[in-house]
Amino acid sequence: MRTKTVKIGDRVIGGGNPILIQSMTNTKTENVEDTVAQIQALTAAGCDIIRCAVPTLEAAKALRLIKDRIEIPLVADIHFDYKLAIAAMENGADKVRINPGNIGSEDRVRAVVDCAKERGIPLRVGVNSGSLEKDLVAKYGGVTAGGLVESALHQAAIIEDMGYDNLVISIKSSDVMMCAKAHELIAEKTDHPLHVGITEAGTLYSGNIKSAVGLGIILYQGIGDTIRVSLTGDPLEEVKSAKRILKTLGLRKGGIEVVSCPTCGRTQIDLIGLANKVETMVQDIPLDIKVAVMGCVVNGPGEAREADIGIAGGKGEGLLIKKGEIIRKMPEDQLLDALREELLNWKG
Repeated sequence: MRTKTVKIGDRVIGGGNPILIQSMTNTKTENVEDTVAQIQALTAAGCDIIRCAVPTLEAAKALRLIKDRIEIPLVADIHFDYKLAIAAMENGADKVRINPGNIGSEDRVRAVVDCAKERGIPLRVGVNSGSLEKDLVAKYGGVTAGGLVESALHQAAIIEDMGYDNLVISIKSSDVMMCAKAHELIAEKTDHPLHVGITEAGTLYSGNIKSAVGLGIILYQGIGDTIRVSLTGDPLEEVKSAKRILKTLGLRKGGIEVVSCPTCGRTQIDLIGLANKVETMVQDIPLDIKVAVMGCVVNGPGEAREADIGIAGGKGEGLLIKKGEIIRKMPEDQLLDALREELLNWKG
């Protein structure tokens, strides 16, 4: 779905540009050192845009200090207090996430819009299923995809009617299928860029499954310009998961893909531990190849044939396999180092 372009700091979303990955810090924004450290780690992991909660004036003022030390655009997350939205923009926020419905009176919303307009700062209008307006819940007989869309378009129209259309829209729900349906509906009704995610998705386990299913459905239809995988856990896991979802859908290139076989009765090495070590080890290696980790020296070479390089383990020993050909046999405890050496000296 072709959307308008919106510039966030030095990044651009919409208009067919690559889908950008977002995350949100879980530090106290007022704690500049901790917040900067987390943002730098997230940037190194592949985060393109970062959002920080701004619940106090001190947090808003901290944004200026944070901005001076990071390399990616910073979004201020605002609820209820319009003065904090203005303060965040005055202190360098590249985008502000608001819901006009909880900012207050028209004058307060207009004050935020005027400040954004003066500085050319985009506003993200965010609507969640958990805070859908009571009249829309009554109109639709509950929280529905149609209600979410109507709410989001109404909130966006409030800002548009004030003469500003530098907007990004997000409509999120923890209900995967409702969220997918809502995005299908809104994509037909607006050309504003869409920030996509499954909100309150859950823990690393359940949240990853719900996000992969939901984002997969939405993104496969060509809907979505920037994404966040919302997990109850380390924000670094959000970025890792988002990168894998985009790569799996063919929407992002780069990064090593690790494939591994399920364990079975023939497995005689710690395949689970080895596969996890390989996946961690390759994070900092900038190659766009497939690495296989197999637990059986009988079928390993054949199973790894479609990978660029792989290892297959047996009882106390293993094979290093490249393009389907066995190139070396070695003790099991040397497999990981041998694989890393090959990757660091990769010539294809």
